[in-house]
Amino acid sequence: MKNYTSLQSIQADLYAGDITCRQLVEFYLQNITEKNTQLNAFLKVFDQEALAKADEIDQKIKAGTAGKLAGMVIGIKDLLCYKDHPSAAGSRILEGFESQFNATAVQRVIDADAIIIGSQNCDEFGMGSTNENSAYGACLNAVGESRVAGGSSGGSAVAVQADMCLASLGTDTGGSVRMPAGFCGLVGLKPTYTRVSRWGLIAYASSFDCIGPITKSVEDAAILLEIIAGKDEQDSTVSTLDVPQYSAFDTTHKTLKIGYLKEAVESTGLQPEVREATWAKLEALKAAGHVVEAVEFPLIKYFLPTYYILTTAEASSNLSRFDGVKYGHRSNQATDLMSMYKKSRAEGFGKEVKRRIMLGTFVLSASYYDAYYTKAQKVRRLIKDYTDQLLSEYDFLVCPTTPTTAYKIGEKTSDPIQMYLGDLFTVQANVVGLPAISIPNGVDNDGMPIGFQIMAGAFQEEALLNFAKSLY
Repeated sequence: MKNYTSLQSIQADLYAGDITCRQLVEFYLQNITEKNTQLNAFLKVFDQEALAKADEIDQKIKAGTAGKLAGMVIGIKDLLCYKDHPSAAGSRILEGFESQFNATAVQRVIDADAIIIGSQNCDEFGMGSTNENSAYGACLNAVGESRVAGGSSGGSAVAVQADMCLASLGTDTGGSVRMPAGFCGLVGLKPTYTRVSRWGLIAYASSFDCIGPITKSVEDAAILLEIIAGKDEQDSTVSTLDVPQYSAFDTTHKTLKIGYLKEAVESTGLQPEVREATWAKLEALKAAGHVVEAVEFPLIKYFLPTYYILTTAEASSNLSRFDGVKYGHRSNQATDLMSMYKKSRAEGFGKEVKRRIMLGTFVLSASYYDAYYTKAQKVRRLIKDYTDQLLSEYDFLVCPTTPTTAYKIGEKTSDPIQMYLGDLFTVQANVVGLPAISIPNGVDNDGMPIGFQIMAGAFQEEALLNFAKSLY
């Protein structure tokens, strides 16, 4: 079985009769259960279901009734609900819980005849940049197994990277699709906030969370967004705007005006190879006839404080529902109602989740609400207004996806601040709710992938994908 890099190439062989969906699933299952178990990318593998679904899709292909995603074998992050399957959010607090419904995005890929092969490892409740915060162990980077996969959708990225599935559905709260895509040499797309329904996404920070695809090609990211985007009766916050045909790319060359974040690209904190690869990409854009200019963003130093104040506050509220009463982990050491709450949460939540809950509870407390939470909301508006102003002057804003390539397992865990700094370039898109994509941009001296990030205006995914495709 050859290693496919796009749905188009798979479907060409499927419809020519050269392969079957069953053979595809068997190939991916072999990679999951025999060749790559040490990578710890999957938490659950739905082998028999996937094979049965493959047989069903093979019959549909013969009958000419197969959906748009026929032949796409896909994994889903453990933060997405899949009916009658475990949805644990990478946490012990949800051990034993099985979802009672499908997330809207999951339902839509099923309806389009994608084959779900398993649920993928992630940082607990999406809180982390390395996938080391999972209650089920770290996920390892397939390029260098001593390196992190990126987070929080690390399992989703490594599964695609190591040919355990063609694509994955991840979630992005501050770069959790784009960072692991950058670390693993893949395409990671974060849509505009509200472009994709959040129904069935186990919430971390509700005003930041987005569902997005991780793929090997821009074309696959486009068709997946086309399938999962759009209005949803279950989510009152989702956009009702029509969904363009993202997969119908416009290849006409257009001269674009591109701004690069000066503070990011010229930062002394950038790994030298990342800086060189980014400058090379900017020079290539100039050579292609585009206008490329440095833009200053004086509020860049407020990206991370704003993000972490607001997301921890929302996490404190969202995670209060996990208490051991209704479902999930309940402590055996409880002696009364209050001790059940305390012990269940203390045993069920990991260290990083506890840290963020406590931070969030602190900034929401009566004495500090105005000093932290209210002020952060005001700064969020300033960042959004300034970003929107720049995107009224430029077609796209670009920068490296991350300041460095994937670092070694355990290198950052002892210093959370250093780990949080890895999100510096990705959090902006979530703070302001705009679409952004990470595409591969070469490798460093150790062969570790480098990512290049592009951000566009609200609901400009069509233009963003067109531009990304012209570069990769």
